Amino acid sequence: MKYFLSKKDKNLNGTINLPSSKSISNRLLIIHSLSNSDKPIENISTSDDTIVMQKALHEKSNLINIGHAGTAMRFLTAYFSIIPGERIITGSERMKQRPIKILVDALRILGAEIEYEGNEGFPPLKIKGKNLKGGKTELNGNISSQYISALLLIAPILKGGLTLHLTGNIISRSYIEMTLKLMEQSGILWSWKGPDIHINEQSYNSERFFVESDWTAASYWYEMLSLSDSGSITLKNLHSESLQGDCILPSWFKGFNIKSKFKGDDVILEKTDSLVPKNLKLNFTENPDLAQTMVVLCVLKNIPFHFTGLKTLKIKETDRIFALKTELAKLGANITEPANGELSWDGSLSLKKDPIPCFSTYTDHRMALSLSPVAMCRDIIIDSPEVVTKSYPLFFKDLVQTGYIVRENKN
Repeated sequence: MKYFLSKKDKNLNGTINLPSSKSISNRLLIIHSLSNSDKPIENISTSDDTIVMQKALHEKSNLINIGHAGTAMRFLTAYFSIIPGERIITGSERMKQRPIKILVDALRILGAEIEYEGNEGFPPLKIKGKNLKGGKTELNGNISSQYISALLLIAPILKGGLTLHLTGNIISRSYIEMTLKLMEQSGILWSWKGPDIHINEQSYNSERFFVESDWTAASYWYEMLSLSDSGSITLKNLHSESLQGDCILPSWFKGFNIKSKFKGDDVILEKTDSLVPKNLKLNFTENPDLAQTMVVLCVLKNIPFHFTGLKTLKIKETDRIFALKTELAKLGANITEPANGELSWDGSLSLKKDPIPCFSTYTDHRMALSLSPVAMCRDIIIDSPEVVTKSYPLFFKDLVQTGYIVRENKN
């Protein structure tokens, strides 16, 4: 399926009920299960990733297919290591290419019984769950924070608790802090001193939670409003004091003509007349999910950039470095990769451009979400738009609500 997207006027107004945070929802599902809680998780995400996680936690079959859900693969690998029974966790072809050896090695040090059913270091995995002794294990902090969070979530259940020693530079620290703070809200005590996170053996409390909206999903509305001539967008259920690291958006977008005003449980975005930067340097170590938004926005606003801290983009739903370079070439932008984990653009545009570019999405929701705002500037086609259900199921309906033309393209 393909969607044709167009925005005839360049004004953007509306009130948007953003999707709930899948990052918070997926962590709470593990906590909820480990606490044996009968209290509901209110406003839980309806994204594919969260639905997959819910299904897996209640799956009676010993074969669990999590599709493209990377968070589910990491969290469930640790979770099922401590839940009695034998299971095989598999996923999509892309999932079978995404590394998991670092997490498996750390769990094996704690006594976990995990075998590779295919290629060494990659899913699918056969896991024989049992009671595990805690102790000390280590992880490289510069690969994926999801590995770290997976271990932390099960740490209170381990006999004797866990000391997790982190080596190297730690990336996406905000996601680790999110995990620890959610655990703390469920009664778990922890300490983080230097490279060591320590959690004693203890029990989760049964708590009631309400999930806030997804700050990463908000980034696409910031992007669109910045590209508009005028407008105001109200985003529901977003807080300035958030567990999500991507709540940095109001600060970043001050330089992109956007004023953020918090009112109750909402944030109101207003277009201003402030000057945009002549060039931009950003480090995405703490906010990798915002990279695609900012790359696309800079190209559309003709702002040269040099972005760093992007090493994890190559092991996401797709190789996002390759995907961004390929798709933005359709707008005439020659984006380079000066070093591993970096993207750069000098602001020059080729005369060779697609009249109505058809953007591929690589089964990656964030490619579809970040490229759709291009329609503020020109008509476009999005290939496989359904991938947005991974994190933002109602995205295209929200576009229509704010005046976009969205229709199936059958050519």
